Amino acid sequence: MRNPWLLGVLGALCWGLAPIFGKLGLRGIDPVDGLIARSFVTMSAILVWAIGAGRMGAVAAISPKAWFYLALEALLATLVGDLFYFLALKHGTAGVAAIALSVSPVLTVGLASLFLHEGYTFLQALGALLVAGGILLVAMGG
Repeated sequence: MRNPWLLGVLGALCWGLAPIFGKLGLRGIDPVDGLIARSFVTMSAILVWAIGAGRMGAVAAISPKAWFYLALEALLATLVGDLFYFLALKHGTAGVAAIALSVSPVLTVGLASLFLHEGYTFLQALGALLVAGGILLVAMGG
């Protein structure tokens, strides 16, 4: 399966369900403890997957430069970004936390254009602006 739209929709479905379970899981616990527990589950599953699929050699062959960028991505997304997300989830509603987080693709479009020199069509740029406007409208409504 290599259809990026289908894969994206499946990812969105997972991300749409995840805050519900996260909100339930954070009841009565500190967000940092919840993040640690979730990260432990994720790392355990990935390690079993990597070993079972025979991927450890491929992982060991990743270049130091790629490791550096992947480490930065992990720290920003999986550690710091998820910590802020868990704090928002703990202290707000699942919907508000998810909507606030949904501005990230709009930021990515702008930053990818600036730093990676990725080009976007007029319709893609308009779509990003409409998403940003929708997020703003939802935020102002509460």
